[in-house]
Amino acid sequence: MDPIADYLTRLRNAIKANHRIVEVPASNIKKEITKVLFDKGYIQNYKFEDDDKQGKIKIALKYNPLTKQSAIVKIERISSPGLRKYSKSATLPRVLNGLGIAILSTSRGVITDKEARELNIGGEVLCYIY
Repeated sequence: MDPIADYLTRLRNAIKANHRIVEVPASNIKKEITKVLFDKGYIQNYKFEDDDKQGKIKIALKYNPLTKQSAIVKIERISSPGLRKYSKSATLPRVLNGLGIAILSTSRGVITDKEARELNIGGEVLCYIY
């Protein structure tokens, strides 16, 4: 099973069910993806909890107070363990013509496509979010 796909699916299902908080098992890459989502304003807050095993990430989802619509409209996994998708700095994807973000795993850590363009580095395209 793909742990990043499981993480994204838990977020997607919680949004469809209008949950306020979702709890996912922690890993280093999931923590970094969560930080990027928080920095870009797609989630309201997050908290890392350590337990005897791998730990948990509690994520507070963000909704519009008037329309009750989630800040995340769509979340899509791109690279998978069976078929990795890499992109050079010159051919980085643009999600919704720049309105969404692509999250990449690079040599400098987990960053967005805009930051990767500024740093002129490529990497593995993990997911699209808008």
